[in-house]
Amino acid sequence: MASVLNPYIGFAGNARAALEFYKDVFGGELRLNTYGDFGATDAPADNIMHGQLETDLGFTLMASDAPPGMDAPQQSNISISLSGDDAEPLRGYWEKLSSDGTVAVPMEKQQWGDEFGMVVDRYGVNWMVNIVQQA
Repeated sequence: MASVLNPYIGFAGNARAALEFYKDVFGGELRLNTYGDFGATDAPADNIMHGQLETDLGFTLMASDAPPGMDAPQQSNISISLSGDDAEPLRGYWEKLSSDGTVAVPMEKQQWGDEFGMVVDRYGVNWMVNIVQQA
């Protein structure tokens, strides 16, 4: 198996809602394991110990709620970037990620020629979407 690099997002008790939102955005198969599934008694049983969304396009997004004894994650300087030349699905992702989010850079043509936008979604995750323009 080849090595892969996957975003893994930490949440403070709302990982289930966030992952269900991302499933709505990207589609695919969502698998959730709770702390209760593994018999943990020192964490809320319904909190997510590990969640994984795998999409038909090959995206894998993982997330969990902060484990017992660990501080809840704070806003980070990491952004998740989506890019390509298949404009229709990228615009669809942008629209859904922007819903109830905070747009930092509107999706529009940029000086380098591509359409690009930045948004912080409703769960505090930073996203960049770049639609490569065909020459």
